[in-house]
Amino acid sequence: MLRPLLYVFGTLLVTQAAVIATSVYLHRGLAHRALNLHPFADWIFRFVLWFTTGQNRREWVAVHRKHHAFTDTERDPHSPLVHGFWKIQLWNVYYYVREARNPETLARWAKDIRDDVWDRVLFNKGTLGGVVGIAAAMLVLGPGWGLLLAVSHFVLYVFVLAPSINGLGHWWGYRNFVTEDASTNMTPIAAWIGGEELHNNHHAYATSAKLSNKWYEIDLGWMYICLLEALGLAQVKKVAPTPRFTEAKPAVDSETLQAVITHRYDVLAKYAKSLKRTYAEELGKLRRLAPHDAHVLKNLKRWLHRDEKSLCETERANLKQGLAKSRALHTVYSMRAELASLWERSSASREQLVRQLQDWCHRAEASGIRPLAEFSHRLRRYA
Repeated sequence: MLRPLLYVFGTLLVTQAAVIATSVYLHRGLAHRALNLHPFADWIFRFVLWFTTGQNRREWVAVHRKHHAFTDTERDPHSPLVHGFWKIQLWNVYYYVREARNPETLARWAKDIRDDVWDRVLFNKGTLGGVVGIAAAMLVLGPGWGLLLAVSHFVLYVFVLAPSINGLGHWWGYRNFVTEDASTNMTPIAAWIGGEELHNNHHAYATSAKLSNKWYEIDLGWMYICLLEALGLAQVKKVAPTPRFTEAKPAVDSETLQAVITHRYDVLAKYAKSLKRTYAEELGKLRRLAPHDAHVLKNLKRWLHRDEKSLCETERANLKQGLAKSRALHTVYSMRAELASLWERSSASREQLVRQLQDWCHRAEASGIRPLAEFSHRLRRYA
């Protein structure tokens, strides 16, 4: 009875060790430079990865950085929107290995990760790490249970947990932030993926060492980082900015503009709520006054929160037809693109952008659309 329990406990322990080492060290520490690790902690994480996965840190960092550079496009190494959900969910390891063996990817995206003596002597020998890990499991639990532990860990890490981030994490879940990719959050499975399931939060603030954003989101990796920091083994460099608010200014100024740009994902998330409220109010009116128009409006809900550039020609045509049924909804939808242009245009001067934002707020508050006017008032409070 003892060995089956040790097998279950050991599988969970080894898999969690691999997940945390991947999340804290490879992902947040190396790929995004969100924290600095003490050399001792750095070595321990590298040993854990060598012992449990045999992964090469330079390869992992290069593939992940390329994923961020080309998320959900043809050049993304493992996008379910490009390759199909089941291909990534079941065979993510194939797409990862294929990209990791591309010398151009390593040269461009991991040029700051240099091999040291430990890499050359030990950590780059991933096969040896796997053999040592299996041998250790067999020594502790016996040949049968030890081999079963190694196989279970391999299946969980390679075919369940890692693919869930790249597959489900761009396919299913909720979104706190309106990012240009399809990233989602998959709470409440944080204990299994070390906080990495908060993928939409991560794509919004890629260089943040903390991935949780809402009170109910659990980032297990962040808990380990806080523990390491308390022990003097880690130093957090950056976390996602927290919006601050003051009394609404009579007119937005340069400081307001900077705050809006800094917190642009929070701005768009709150704007999405205004758009949703406007949609609900307009749909209710049309159901009473023009049932046929209400039916047309109801059908466009799935496209309303997506960027028009991401829609196909038929979807854009249907969206245009639906928006024509409501002046208020058309106004709120089109003004979202105008607002986003504040941080998309690089040629405009700061003075021009301030005037653009002032004009946007004036038109929003004079529109007679209550959710839009309330959002504009909130926008003038960003500090």
